[in-house]
Amino acid sequence: MPYLRATAAILAIIMAFGLSVCIAADGSKEKPNILLIVADDMGYSDLGCFGGEISTPNIDALAARGLRATDFYVAPSCSPTRSMLLAGTDNHLAGIGNMAEWIGPTQQGQPGYEGYLNTCVVTVASLLRNAGYHTYMAGKWHLGEKPDQWPTARGFERDLSLLQGAGSHWSDMLGLLPSEPKVTYTCNGEPLKELPADYYSSKGLTDFIIQNIDENRQDGRPIFAYLAYQAPHGPLAVPDGWRDRYKGRYDKGYDVIRAERLARQKKLGITGQDVVTFPRLPNIPAWDKLTEEQRRLAARKMELYAAMVEYMDDQIGRLIGHLRKADKYDNTLIVFISDNGAAGEDMGELVAKLAPEAKDWFDKTFDNRPENWGRPGSCIEYGPVWAQVSSVPFRLYKGVVADGGIRAPLIVSGPGVQHRGAIDHSVLHVMDIVPTFLESAAVDHPGRRPGSKVALPQGKSMWSLLAGREKAFRADSDWLGWELFGNRAIRQGDWKLLYLLEGAGGTGDWQLFKLKDDPAEMHDLSATHPEKREAMLKLWDEYVKTNNVIVSDAGPFATREP
Repeated sequence: MPYLRATAAILAIIMAFGLSVCIAADGSKEKPNILLIVADDMGYSDLGCFGGEISTPNIDALAARGLRATDFYVAPSCSPTRSMLLAGTDNHLAGIGNMAEWIGPTQQGQPGYEGYLNTCVVTVASLLRNAGYHTYMAGKWHLGEKPDQWPTARGFERDLSLLQGAGSHWSDMLGLLPSEPKVTYTCNGEPLKELPADYYSSKGLTDFIIQNIDENRQDGRPIFAYLAYQAPHGPLAVPDGWRDRYKGRYDKGYDVIRAERLARQKKLGITGQDVVTFPRLPNIPAWDKLTEEQRRLAARKMELYAAMVEYMDDQIGRLIGHLRKADKYDNTLIVFISDNGAAGEDMGELVAKLAPEAKDWFDKTFDNRPENWGRPGSCIEYGPVWAQVSSVPFRLYKGVVADGGIRAPLIVSGPGVQHRGAIDHSVLHVMDIVPTFLESAAVDHPGRRPGSKVALPQGKSMWSLLAGREKAFRADSDWLGWELFGNRAIRQGDWKLLYLLEGAGGTGDWQLFKLKDDPAEMHDLSATHPEKREAMLKLWDEYVKTNNVIVSDAGPFATREP
């Protein structure tokens, strides 16, 4: 693919001190390569190694080689997670206190609500590049659309990036709304006018990372590669040869698939033996209440989604195979996550609610006949019922701070990871990834310098856990907080305090849950543990003060039921 062009050499400014805990297989102190892979809108239970029936052998192999974390947390939506992933600070400090698309009146113009990754934070890409790394990005950015906000302005030496939050997976570059009929790509810091005719996102993004690895294979510098797949974010899309890969697999229906996933999770040790999954939403009928045609169409959507996930896994396998051939695999730290919970929205329904003219545009732009689903020119998603399947055993899905929206799979594999197939139940957070990478590369953070105005990462390096030096990663007194679209949560130890708006599937009041026994957040313990509820409310107040949180219900749930 004609993406690559020569770039000027950059100075290797070594900011490191001490020794890295992440060492090459031969025991040398060589800096590791780092590969960060992010799936977009993939649910907690989709992977085989997390209980799913979807075939994901390459990701499962990473889990067998490394560590699976069951209590890993992200934000409930894409850009807030990505800001924390790259900066290591809370999204309210990093500029994405609310998604740019939903910033409310009281948040407009306030620090932390710029709608793009602000300059109060420095990215891990910038720090690793200054430390001598090649830094490559391929995939979804969603952290700013102006040139001084693009990936190459935030530390990436080379990039192939979709700037917006969603769009077509094909070469047509179609947007999903009439206000943005075309999406924008950049390539190595320049606008990209067109994609190759045979472009499909998962393959094209993987190609770009492979090509950059090859071009700089001989110079001896380590690599940081950020591969931010669009898959399986809607629209559902998969190459023709993959469209029928799961034909008939979901004819048994969503209720049976959910039960099967939970049973596999219990067998794997992902969840406890007595756990029950969050019930099917009351507005969704049982599978046997659907007509034969409704069942056929519903199953078809999940078939395409599953094929999309497997195709992404296949491309990950291709990249790992290339690392092996390039003699880089043994010294590459690989981290795989999803950016938020499974997506329950339906783009067609959402557009129809915007305005009649928006629906007219949508209907004229996309060919959504069932026989065209998954092909170029179609725009469908699998909706809330399958999102609940992808979220087993948790409550709800993307967009809310219930665990179905903010708990995601995490797999870490590579040099220094002293685990082989281990499942760990430590409470981990996406902000922990930046400190982990910096410790891997023996790089200090400039926020520690006297007089620095750059925000320090709020996460904690995971190396004490990954290297097997300690099992208790966070103390019971440690806590984490969330807020988005007016929905709020605090987790401390095994306790979780949750506030969901009524439009987001909640009560409009605080609820208290004990997650070990009740990961589906169904039994409010506020009445029996009022002192704990009160103590965690004080932690919420501290979270607001520390992170400059301005609560606003501006967002999709102010007017839309889940």
